[in-house]
Amino acid sequence: MIKALFFDIDGTLVSFKTHCIPQSTIDAINEVRKKGIKVFIATGRPKIIINNLGDLKFDGFITMNGAFCYIEDEVIHENSIPNTDVKTAVQLVTDRNITCVFVTENKMSLVNPSQLSDEFSKDLAVQQLPQISIDEILQEDIYQMSPFITSEEEPEFMAQIPGCEAGRWHPTFVDVVAKGNGKDRGIDEVIKRIGIKLEETMAFGDGGNDISMLRHAGIGVAMGNAKDHVKAVANYVTDSVDNDGILKALKHFNLVEN
Repeated sequence: MIKALFFDIDGTLVSFKTHCIPQSTIDAINEVRKKGIKVFIATGRPKIIINNLGDLKFDGFITMNGAFCYIEDEVIHENSIPNTDVKTAVQLVTDRNITCVFVTENKMSLVNPSQLSDEFSKDLAVQQLPQISIDEILQEDIYQMSPFITSEEEPEFMAQIPGCEAGRWHPTFVDVVAKGNGKDRGIDEVIKRIGIKLEETMAFGDGGNDISMLRHAGIGVAMGNAKDHVKAVANYVTDSVDNDGILKALKHFNLVEN
């Protein structure tokens, strides 16, 4: 019996085309919550830019790809990137003039702004990020970094920050968190807190940073707009976010009325 659902935001709950949640998804989530099923967010976004969920209610949030998790404003898990890896990443982005987003608990900032970071703000429907100095970065606890590097550049970059792992859901940048985080870790922290079993969970996602939780959850559901390598790890592939994919999946598993 499914007792908890975990949803990615961008490309899963929220359309990249409209920047809104389809009404069918809103109605379906409200229905499952009335049945006592708990509903959680599992996103790469930090809390400060979770701005596109409307009036929908959620029981908790896995943010920054598992690096910072909370239920009803109580932090249940946090794990920042090792300082040595932050220093190395700062040196890399400085030497190579790489655009990079650095995320603390309450702030997102930018080094080396570019057209790529402008597109980042547009894709996520957020205001342009403020710039931050290198000295400021090194004085903060950094929970996530997003360097604007290609998938071809990623292995060499990541090899130099061994205390980190990466998840890519966008072609122009990759999300980097401390090793041992990930949305799968976030699910484990949530279910430990609320007292349910892993097999009683279902996760929905569309991006590379969702792969760990789709593999890990009791049932992993990939959106129809996901890439093939994401669909390959899922137990079930539904329709796209813009074509009522969430509703169709919940109907398929008899969690909402047909």
